[in-house]
Amino acid sequence: MEELIIFIDKFRAIFDRELFSMGKTSVTLITIIYLALIILVFFIVSKLLGRFLRRKILSRFDLEDGFRYTLIRLLHYSMLTLGILFGLNMVGIELTSLAVTFGLIGVGIAFGLQNITSNFVSGIILLFERPISVGDYIEVDKTSGQVQAINFRSTTVITLDNITLIVPNSLFVENTITNWSMGDLKVRINVSVGVAYGSDTELVTQTLLKAAETHPKTLSEPKPTVLFKEFGDSSLKFELRVWIPNPIVRFDITSELNYAIDAAFRESNIKIPFPQHDVHLIN
Repeated sequence: MEELIIFIDKFRAIFDRELFSMGKTSVTLITIIYLALIILVFFIVSKLLGRFLRRKILSRFDLEDGFRYTLIRLLHYSMLTLGILFGLNMVGIELTSLAVTFGLIGVGIAFGLQNITSNFVSGIILLFERPISVGDYIEVDKTSGQVQAINFRSTTVITLDNITLIVPNSLFVENTITNWSMGDLKVRINVSVGVAYGSDTELVTQTLLKAAETHPKTLSEPKPTVLFKEFGDSSLKFELRVWIPNPIVRFDITSELNYAIDAAFRESNIKIPFPQHDVHLIN
């Protein structure tokens, strides 16, 4: 029995031993555990409260999904901040001494945390200004994808190939990002094609328009148009301009239009020439 009591006293001494002090407060292992538990409770409460608001409250209002997500994330950040402040107060750590301590530490590691700080601040800007929102279809670094989540440091983007990209938030603030989902979803796609010299240009125009108008996924308004762009080196160059309802399907529709145009040209005996190069021999 005495050995058990001695073991318990030694075990307790480990938790009660001072690790460091902040102002007048002695920080022990048990202090850190209490603080972590308090923050964990606030974290769990913020998740439950966010889920309740999303399902029971916000769903009753006609709000954009991106705006709902912003409100939930801001609530989560606020609850975590409140949890940290409440936890520090409960364990007796004074905020004034804490500010001085972190100020001194911050001077030493400022350069190492520049990118993290930049991305965190950029994440807050994204949530408030909302240039992108969850569910938006965007293009970043020549890669297209859909925004899945906007987090503290980075944004998760899922490409059309189902590849997950973790993009630093600062990239969205410091660079030009194409947001295909902002405003009107319909976009115009351009399909270029060359025909042989001597082709009936009116027939080419009507054939291209028919291919666009009969495609089930293209829009009738605005109407498709055809441009006779230029006289190329080995072909007459045309461009079919078609409006579609959603940018996500633009690659599929472009491919389908190419198939349809190729079939229509064969039926109308319109030739697509091979590139030609004249070689002159000098004696």
